[in-house]
Amino acid sequence: MQENNEGAAQSASQRVIKKYPNRRLYDTDTSSYITLAEVKQLVMDSEPVVIKDAKTGEDLTRSILLQIILEEEAGGTPMFSEAMLANIIRFYGHAMQGFMGSYIEKNVQLFTDFQSKLAEQSQGASPEAWKQFMSMQPPAMQAMMSNYMEQSQNMLSQMQKQTEQMLGVFGIKR
Repeated sequence: MQENNEGAAQSASQRVIKKYPNRRLYDTDTSSYITLAEVKQLVMDSEPVVIKDAKTGEDLTRSILLQIILEEEAGGTPMFSEAMLANIIRFYGHAMQGFMGSYIEKNVQLFTDFQSKLAEQSQGASPEAWKQFMSMQPPAMQAMMSNYMEQSQNMLSQMQKQTEQMLGVFGIKR
């Protein structure tokens, strides 16, 4: 199987996984079949991954990532409550669908950045010191959490303003 130059350039920047009709996943970097758990580990390791249908070349990345999330939700302690999932479903087909996806994505990124800063500050701390740090909520932790909450509120406010502007274009007033 030879890929064209575009495919070769893409595989240099992303790990290409091919999905075959028998549902098997083939890692083109290692030239071996891998499991869904191994794809999950690549994602956990922040490895850029793209999953393509071996026959059609269709991008299946989103559906495979959703499959991983579904297995995680079914297998352990769920991250999403039923109420949250119902609210997400309600946004499909709604005028706010595009904004909500962007809002959730940005909020998760803010939380990830917050978590990284917290990890940087706690490097070298013993498990007991870390436990004490988390239970005391020192000023640094409170400041970071406050900053995260402020950024989240600013994003929501910006999203509301954009929605009002969009509705104004259609002659709909609040």
